[in-house]
Amino acid sequence: MKATGIVRRIDDLGRVVIPKEIRRTMKIREGTPLEIYTGVSGEVIFKKYSPVGELSAFAEDYVHALSKSTDQTAAICDEDSIIAAAGPNKKELQGKSISEALQTLIKDRVKYSGGEGIVAVDGSGLVISVAHPIIANGDVGGAVLLVNDSGEKANDAELKLVLSAAEFLGRQMED
Repeated sequence: MKATGIVRRIDDLGRVVIPKEIRRTMKIREGTPLEIYTGVSGEVIFKKYSPVGELSAFAEDYVHALSKSTDQTAAICDEDSIIAAAGPNKKELQGKSISEALQTLIKDRVKYSGGEGIVAVDGSGLVISVAHPIIANGDVGGAVLLVNDSGEKANDAELKLVLSAAEFLGRQMED
């Protein structure tokens, strides 16, 4: 845990304001769900909640199967980072923050089918060949991706596999 030196008081309704600098750094926007934890030494910890992250063990199995089916690197991300990755370039993606371009695709609910050279993770050189948002209960929670280092676009079968994966994960998050 890192001390910030910022102190805030709780108001009469039990609210505390998270400073703008921290919200900007941690990419916490209005409406961002936060999970609250307590520590044994009296800490109160706020952590960004990721419904896709709740499926991480399941997501690992899914990307492994998707990667084997397509011979590409497959990944599942939430709105901030790669939750699960499998395939030849797994190490370049797993646990990394996603690019701003991918964040925009997810936020705008874009069904992306490649061709524009959008990278999944800044500095990785891995280009998205297909990305489909994961939508649950009307809210976007992340995306399913296929990436490669050649800039090759996905074929129709790969597009359908990613679409199916995103819709299936969205349904899992609703249950």
